[in-house]
Amino acid sequence: MKRPLEESGNADGQGPKPPKAYKNNDFLNSTEARLIRIMCELEEPKERLHAESVDNIVMFFGSARAKPKDQYEAAVQEAEAKVKANPGDAKLASALSRLKKQEFLIGMFDVVRETCRLLSEWSAKRSQQGLPEYHVGTGGGPGMMAAANEGAAQAKGKSIGLGISVPFEDGLNPYVTPSLGFEFHYFFTRKFWMAFKCMGLVVAPGGFGTCDELFELLTLMQTGKIKRQLPIVLIGKKFWKDCIQWDAFVHYGMISDWDAQQLRFADTAEEAMQHLIEGIEAVEAAEKDKEKTKK
Repeated sequence: MKRPLEESGNADGQGPKPPKAYKNNDFLNSTEARLIRIMCELEEPKERLHAESVDNIVMFFGSARAKPKDQYEAAVQEAEAKVKANPGDAKLASALSRLKKQEFLIGMFDVVRETCRLLSEWSAKRSQQGLPEYHVGTGGGPGMMAAANEGAAQAKGKSIGLGISVPFEDGLNPYVTPSLGFEFHYFFTRKFWMAFKCMGLVVAPGGFGTCDELFELLTLMQTGKIKRQLPIVLIGKKFWKDCIQWDAFVHYGMISDWDAQQLRFADTAEEAMQHLIEGIEAVEAAEKDKEKTKK
């Protein structure tokens, strides 16, 4: 990497004016400065979350492909028109078939949005009583993430969007609180912030990415890296029990009965909220007991 000079020496006898190292964009974007960039993605979010008094986050994960009913129906009509115009195109036919399989996500989208509205209202009431607040957090993208951020916005609550710069996503959804929107370059720093202030987890139907985020937090809890027992709620009982045979993990001795029993399942926003409130209050009670023991 070459160190650029802003100006070379001139006829007046003045020497060159090199940029300061911390203003040298060529250096800051170089391989050599990777650790500095990583540190920025750890420290800058911490400062902004602190400035916004965000201490407790309930993370919501789920498919980016989910849509509300009107958008889903419009997408199906568009896909059908493409298939009709290109009857021999196997890729278009396959895409339409896959899209039609996702119709069940409409109901899940509504459940996630309503859960986040209820959560934000509940948090606001707690704040009025001098109790800790809990804010909605997502990966900042479309689909279930947008549903969660929108639900919080409907209740005039803050919500966090932990975005990632990838070619197939267009940035944060419009419902993220502007001062709490983040765009990460590194997946591992993004995952750090998904876990660090996480006090609860709600997971809607999704694919590999959603499962990756779910199992990341399950692993951190099982190994004791996260010491608090977070409430984990899976939206869509049939989907999760069809896709992942949790009892089989227990049957083959890969996880314990206790591990499996930590998972809660819900089909409605009211069910999800009940599980969240019970779990959060249990964590708070455990923290108070620890403080009493120390004294």
